[in-house]
Amino acid sequence: TSQDWKNFTNFKPNTYMKKDETSVQFPKGFFKQFKSKESFQEYFNSLFKEGIEEMLKCELDEHLGYSKHSIEGYNTGNSRNGSFPKTINTENVGEVVLNIPRDRNGAFEPILIPKGQTISSKIEDAIIGMYSRGMTTSDVRHQVLEIYGLDISETTVSNITESIMESAKEWQQRTLEPVYFAIWMDGIMLKIRTDNKVISKCVYIVIGLKPDGIKEVLGFWIEKSESAAFWMSVLTDLKARGVEDILIACTDNLKGFTQAIKAVFPEAVTQLCIVHQIRNSCKFVVHKDRREFCQDLKKVYTAINKEIALEELEKFKLKWQKKYKYAIASWEANWDNLSNYFDYPLELRKIIYTTNTIENLNRGIRKYTKTKTQFPNENAASKSIYLAIKNIENAWIMPIKSWGIILQQFLIIFDNRCKL
Repeated sequence: TSQDWKNFTNFKPNTYMKKDETSVQFPKGFFKQFKSKESFQEYFNSLFKEGIEEMLKCELDEHLGYSKHSIEGYNTGNSRNGSFPKTINTENVGEVVLNIPRDRNGAFEPILIPKGQTISSKIEDAIIGMYSRGMTTSDVRHQVLEIYGLDISETTVSNITESIMESAKEWQQRTLEPVYFAIWMDGIMLKIRTDNKVISKCVYIVIGLKPDGIKEVLGFWIEKSESAAFWMSVLTDLKARGVEDILIACTDNLKGFTQAIKAVFPEAVTQLCIVHQIRNSCKFVVHKDRREFCQDLKKVYTAINKEIALEELEKFKLKWQKKYKYAIASWEANWDNLSNYFDYPLELRKIIYTTNTIENLNRGIRKYTKTKTQFPNENAASKSIYLAIKNIENAWIMPIKSWGIILQQFLIIFDNRCKL
């Protein structure tokens, strides 16, 4: 059983194992026969090896349906066919060479030591951990060789990390909260090989703020380019996974983004990122004017309320209209969705006026993927993005700053739409 196996592999000298209230103690003077710790370890390693090999033989007996030398095995069409050596690395004993039994038909697949498994789960976890922090398969291979003395191939590293893709699929399809108080949406570009060409693809990412004040990544999706139409399919996916309502959605000013959100979650308040808007405006401004331009613009987005902000925008327009018409026009065209944050208290404004929350995540993902200048396929990209996200999410264990105050504000403003 799994408990027997745990007891066996966690064996320590001078102790006895218990099972079903029955204890087995070593004979008096048992340990005196060993002159040193090393001699006992050598003895125990041989005992471990013999125990594992006996278990494997029992597995083969069960597979064949008869024990060794039994007449029941005559004319069954299959029989034992010796064994082959296999080196495994265990957590407690270290490197052990086992004789793995085999059958003549080659159909026997051990459960205890599965085919293809040559290293312990501890080392597998280390490999996944190194890969998730941006190391290439080549880097991981050399690191494992240096630390563990294990010479594994890059293909082995890739196969081990591939095992997490099943978890990634389950994570991507998991049921979500019925209500998110806020979501942040953005995309990053990665180079991925597709049809023998390396092209830039957009990774769509959504972060949600749960009713307990803790953030979580709701998922990521890979598409050729960023578009409002695909964002609508992303939102539809979220709805299919259990999201019933979104109170505030924070995005950049991609054309059609707001309409896409309203099409799926019509009651959601949409807030365009002020920082994105400032950057877009500054593209039209020459360097010598930029400092003064930004100082005047700051009076608009840091105003006390929407009315004063609108007055400051008019003053800003009168001063800069002739020189930077297109920079001003963008603020006027998007004003309704840029100014929504003025309707809320200061604590709540701070978390919705910009998409910095998701941009911080994007920077973290780029940090973990920067060593990979390009990905061989979408699967490899998805694997790295998922592992990077899980690493970053490990730090998201506390509610956002001033959550008690912000929660009260959400409950008062949105009343019956909040579900705790």
